[in-house]
Amino acid sequence: MSNSRTGATVRLTVAQAVVTYLAHQYSVADGRRRRLVPATLGIFGHGNVAGMGQALDQLSDLMPFVQGRHEQSLVHLGVGYAKAMRRRATLAVTASIGPGALNLVTGAGLATVNRLPVLLLPGDTYATRRQGPVLQQLQHPVEADATVNDAFRPVSRFFDRITRPEQLLVALPAAMRVLTDPVETGAVVVSLPQDIQSHAYDYPAEFFADHDWVIRRPMPDPEEVDAVARLLAAARKPVIIAGGGVIYSDATAELEALASSAGIPVLETMAGKGAVQQRAWWQLGGIGLEGTPANNDLVREADLVLTVGSRLTDFPTASQSLFENPDTRFASINVNPHDAHRLGAAGIVGDAKRALGALADATIAIGLSTPTAWQDRVRAAVAGWAPVRAAALDPDDRFDIAAVPAGGDVVPDTGAILTQAQVIGVLQQRAQPGDTIVAAAGGPPGDLQKVWDATRGRHCHLEFGFSCMGYEIPAGMGVRLADPDPDCRVVVLIGDGTFLMSPTELVTAAQESIAVTVVIPENRGYQVIHRLQMGRNGREFGNEFRYRTGPLDLAGEKAAEQQPRLDGDYLEVDLVEVARGLGARAIRATTTEELRAALDGTRSHQGPVVIVVPVIPHVDLPGAGAWWDVAPSEVSDDETVRQLRTEYEQDLPKQRWFG
Repeated sequence: MSNSRTGATVRLTVAQAVVTYLAHQYSVADGRRRRLVPATLGIFGHGNVAGMGQALDQLSDLMPFVQGRHEQSLVHLGVGYAKAMRRRATLAVTASIGPGALNLVTGAGLATVNRLPVLLLPGDTYATRRQGPVLQQLQHPVEADATVNDAFRPVSRFFDRITRPEQLLVALPAAMRVLTDPVETGAVVVSLPQDIQSHAYDYPAEFFADHDWVIRRPMPDPEEVDAVARLLAAARKPVIIAGGGVIYSDATAELEALASSAGIPVLETMAGKGAVQQRAWWQLGGIGLEGTPANNDLVREADLVLTVGSRLTDFPTASQSLFENPDTRFASINVNPHDAHRLGAAGIVGDAKRALGALADATIAIGLSTPTAWQDRVRAAVAGWAPVRAAALDPDDRFDIAAVPAGGDVVPDTGAILTQAQVIGVLQQRAQPGDTIVAAAGGPPGDLQKVWDATRGRHCHLEFGFSCMGYEIPAGMGVRLADPDPDCRVVVLIGDGTFLMSPTELVTAAQESIAVTVVIPENRGYQVIHRLQMGRNGREFGNEFRYRTGPLDLAGEKAAEQQPRLDGDYLEVDLVEVARGLGARAIRATTTEELRAALDGTRSHQGPVVIVVPVIPHVDLPGAGAWWDVAPSEVSDDETVRQLRTEYEQDLPKQRWFG
């Protein structure tokens, strides 16, 4: 450290400055102060080992480093951590240049779509250009300054490329602002050219002082609150749709107070699953394409829909077809003005916790209570669904393939005993307060949205804004790092298709002794897309895990002829051995008793556990009774496809425009 006319300075490389700065940044929310970025994850290559690698080594006491296996998975881990921390903290991820950097892009898109903070520090190609073309450098014929890292721009909430050391003085505070802004947050990318990481500069010492970033709770406008209160008072069949914003804002108590005092039923999006923790008549659960048929019927009748902390994408709205009441009106609470006014809603722009509290006070002041007839209708719908749910989840009710009615999709006999729903039934039986179940893509998140009881402290962490295969295992690790309580269990429910895509962070979990339990319902393929394919094409193609009936001939005399298809026997893949080879404690559980024993016997295991459960393919939970705008081919020689197209066009008028 030295002194100059402008004050004390400290000479650091760019990488050392980044790490030192991050180690002194704190978030403050509701009076609690915590490290904003408490650790860095990464994989080193030539583009970051001499810069960021040296800095993380030198400053490891300030900034722990977690070694990973795939850069995309490390972003997912950081996002899962941030979601579990209610956006009060996140993790940083460093990667080398070229493919190492680009491996971060999918995770950046997921973070930005879901409004979840994560800090990405990809290496970039040389800024000085002395070297000429270098390994993994993009040479664009028109844009000479373009690198592969420009791919981050459309999927990030903040992007900056550091080409001079002093640019950090502006870039890093700007990055922290976005990470801690509930309106703007998402993927934050600070691109670090390989050579610049090692360049030194005399930084002002005060730049590295502890800094608090207050996560704001914007107050709602009283006039907007009164306007929505009046809409609620005039409604005869109102509903509330709770999104992820309720959870991030810790607004559960305020939401429950409003629903209880005014008698308004509450439904949840996938991001909002578990927003209500009480068991009450007005706590309904999932909505939309993977909601319950009873809940969707209620929404069809609703004359006022109050959305809290949600963007209302096509899944909860059934592609804008769910709101059938001709008198339906919308109101919304959202910290983001753009989202607050979707569907022409009367918006309250503000923090969900404060806005719900103000709205509850306003409705109590006017003595609001929904009509008895509407409350009775809700109770009857819930009562009608309860036995259907219980029957589907009952793990002791032996499923009989022979009893499946003829017609529709064929249920193959693979020797499996349980259905995926029954596996969920066992998991529900064993779930304890404080436990979290994680799912993201394929069938598991939809099934959990429909039937999982995420009340009384049994948390449900669903990522479906991006529906990203490969999120589940690293996100579960992030959840565990956010809550290391050994009495609480983190369960990842993941299909065999997604597991085979990206299982390698099990090695990281074993290395770091991260206690996460991965349950794999093995149904021999991408079966949720198989289900959609059957409903839109009428035949299976390329979704089940089957052997090709003969060898491909792509270069010989038969190359132009019809090739053998993937419609042989099911693949034989030993997922237990795969998991065991990656360092997990791995178990195959075929029966209900074996699954219960596996769960009970591994609850205290300090490391990754993988439980593989063969399940019967093509057996799904009862449908949601909702429509989805996925169009069958307009031209086809197949009569089934033509009929499905006709049905689709008949359903199109169900979509409505709200503005």
